[in-house]
Amino acid sequence: MKSCFMNICRCVCDVLTLPLMLMQISGLWAPYKRLFPLMAFNITFSYNRKMHKNKRELFRNVAAFASADGTLRLLEIGCGSGANFKFYPDGCTVICTDPNPHFHQYLRRSMDANAHLTYEEVAVVSGENMEEFEDESVDVVVGTLVLCSVQNVPQVLREVRRVLKPGGAFYFLEHVVSDPSTWTYFFQHVLERLWFYLMDGCRITRATWADLEGAGFSQIHLQRVDAPEVTVLIRPHIMGYAIK
Repeated sequence: MKSCFMNICRCVCDVLTLPLMLMQISGLWAPYKRLFPLMAFNITFSYNRKMHKNKRELFRNVAAFASADGTLRLLEIGCGSGANFKFYPDGCTVICTDPNPHFHQYLRRSMDANAHLTYEEVAVVSGENMEEFEDESVDVVVGTLVLCSVQNVPQVLREVRRVLKPGGAFYFLEHVVSDPSTWTYFFQHVLERLWFYLMDGCRITRATWADLEGAGFSQIHLQRVDAPEVTVLIRPHIMGYAIK
């Protein structure tokens, strides 16, 4: 009964979002690509405050994956406005990628505020196609709140494994679909399409842990957490790292 009711509600919500779909098809939604980075930049401060403890725990052992000469080359996919920079170890060399060039002005602010890092490159590329980066060229890849928005999660993870050196690590922090028995799961599915348009292609019903488990990493260290004080739709999270 609950599943039937959920599908009815979802259909109603999908109909109500048809104008947004038509705006996207016609190109009228394109200006939102410029507005979204400003909104995301402002949200970052609140999210980092709420998730500070989790992020500090997530990145505490990043330095352990440095090369034999002590250098640490880190590539961040979907870096946005640079919300993770302050959690990276001193002297780390960071390569930034994001498909939305309108993040750059906010990214520069984060770079200026985190002078303990060295910044090698800012590339406008998607996670699915990072061909400009050589095979086995980085020690660590980071992706936080990014696998929810890419078009092809398995392809992104293949690219991650390609650019990682043997023994390198992929660090992740992602919101995921909730347990089917919860009301969170219900609202995630009902409001999925509305959320997709308002949050620049973000999907709230992905079981990202399954993609990680099937990506061919030698080890996966994963834990589930509920993000404190975050909207119920994206409260369920997974975090951890996977070793090539």
